[in-house]
Amino acid sequence: MYANEFDATMQMIRGKWKIRLLYKLNANSHSRFNTLQHELNPITHKILAEQMNQLIDDGLVERHDFHEQPLHVEYNLTKKGQSLIPVVDVICDWGLANVDISELKETLCD
Repeated sequence: MYANEFDATMQMIRGKWKIRLLYKLNANSHSRFNTLQHELNPITHKILAEQMNQLIDDGLVERHDFHEQPLHVEYNLTKKGQSLIPVVDVICDWGLANVDISELKETLCD
């Protein structure tokens, strides 16, 4: 249960890696777990699995198991997940406009 609509949204994107994962999946649909882990280094396998499962549980990401050997699983954004991209873009734009760039380790949106 969420306190309100703002709380619901923030809980879905809260976490060090979730917004990065959303952006990675938006840029490259059909991403594989190992590719995501490599691109988001130094994320651990455990944390990536937890964050991905939370995104899946919230209906933002889909997991596709191709039932092949070796294991072939891909992830992509759902329509609900895609609908969050403009929201986080606005948050990024606000941050770029109101925070000195020298205080940022990296930028997520251009």
